[in-house]
Amino acid sequence: MSIWRVKPVSAFEADMKKSELKRVLGKWSLTAIGIGAIIGGGIFVLTGTGAYYHAGPALAISFIIAGIACVFAALCYSEFSSILPVEGSAYAYAYGTIGEIFAWIIGWGLILEYAMGSMTVAVSWSGYFNKLLKMFHIHLPDYLTTDPASYTGEGFSMNLPAFLIVLLVISILVRGTSGAAKANNFIVLLKVSAVIFVIVAGLFFINTANWSPFIPDAVQIIEKETTHEAYGYAGIVSGAAAIFFAYVGFDAVSTQAGEAINPKKDVPFAIIASLLVCTVLYILVSLVLTGMMNYQDFNPLGKYPEAIKAPVAYAFDIAGQAWAGYIITIAATVGLISVLMVMIMGQSRIFLGMSKDGLIPGVFSKIHPISGTPKRNLMILGGFISVVAAFTPISKLADMTSFGTLFAFTMVCIAVWILRIKQPHLERTFKVPALPVIAICGIAINTYLMINLSVDAQLLSLSWLVVGVLVYFSYGKRNSKLGKTPVEGAEE
Repeated sequence: MSIWRVKPVSAFEADMKKSELKRVLGKWSLTAIGIGAIIGGGIFVLTGTGAYYHAGPALAISFIIAGIACVFAALCYSEFSSILPVEGSAYAYAYGTIGEIFAWIIGWGLILEYAMGSMTVAVSWSGYFNKLLKMFHIHLPDYLTTDPASYTGEGFSMNLPAFLIVLLVISILVRGTSGAAKANNFIVLLKVSAVIFVIVAGLFFINTANWSPFIPDAVQIIEKETTHEAYGYAGIVSGAAAIFFAYVGFDAVSTQAGEAINPKKDVPFAIIASLLVCTVLYILVSLVLTGMMNYQDFNPLGKYPEAIKAPVAYAFDIAGQAWAGYIITIAATVGLISVLMVMIMGQSRIFLGMSKDGLIPGVFSKIHPISGTPKRNLMILGGFISVVAAFTPISKLADMTSFGTLFAFTMVCIAVWILRIKQPHLERTFKVPALPVIAICGIAINTYLMINLSVDAQLLSLSWLVVGVLVYFSYGKRNSKLGKTPVEGAEE
């Protein structure tokens, strides 16, 4: 049995006809899912880190570079989704073009992106939730908000809010995609309004002197006996890699193709629209923030040591508008719920696609007859994510999530190019213009950003991929449905 066997487009079409998922998502619901996944804690947290440690006021250019890296991949995702409107995202695209082993590796990388991303978001939500409670003078005990490794006291401890928010999200998702989409639409409206509020209100407190010089000269930041290269043009690029986590999630739209009403047209639209909307908002927020506060004021050892942890809220505090911090904190707390919702939803659909192909156990592809959702899949996934988020210190997961995303983006750029060469006559309702140029740019910039992630994150992520290859040869290869019952048109 060849590890390079390719699943033909006809087999995907047969899967779509047999699908028990309910097609309930329209163009704007899909766009809201993309925005819901992208706008999260990243914009409210990573802006301070990106400005001080990397780009200074030129952080806006870092957001543009990261956005361009996503656009190249988004165009390639869009062409694929117009050909193969199925759940599974980049995993399914690779299975139909490059071969099973590559599809498995990408699927395994997407598990890293979505599972680790979900855990990171759950823990981030816990932090915002605790901050919100403290604003109203409610204090939870440390042993209920801290994982065991970070707890300084004695006895039992867990991050209870992180544990409970995952269970809450799972309870929403198992009821049906339509209800989850409505909840997501409401939350997206709330947090986009909050981002627009930050931009408009912040305009009144901008000091243009804070933008000079816009691109500071390259320097070395010495902190606790460690040296960090910052600013200049190299700082802008490293800043793009550092804030890339803020963009993670637009590919979640493609995981919902199996539930889209008109997937061949609406999924490409939603992918590109959600990315463009969020890129514009991110650029404007970064300009407002670095205009309100000098980038040097985000120094954790300087005059405002807490500013780097909650930069947007702190900028309004310094401007004497502490009330705005309440609005931002509430919006971030509620907004992160939709990020978690979309990430878990996307993860479950990737499991669903891999399970249908026999590469992971069949329990993940069982669809509940009433809700039309993979209920057991969601419950297993939710149980795992909630426990890990509650009991594990999560420090490098943002970089690991970015690695999984950048890896998938790179492979999609390669795969769409291969499919255009191998099957140029396939019907494509969306075609990437100047594909060779777009694909090469996408491969180059996403690979370069991967290289600029921390070494620890790279090693941990590569170790995850090695484990994935071992799982494939010990289980996936032997149980592959394409291997057991060859499909007409399948390539070996």
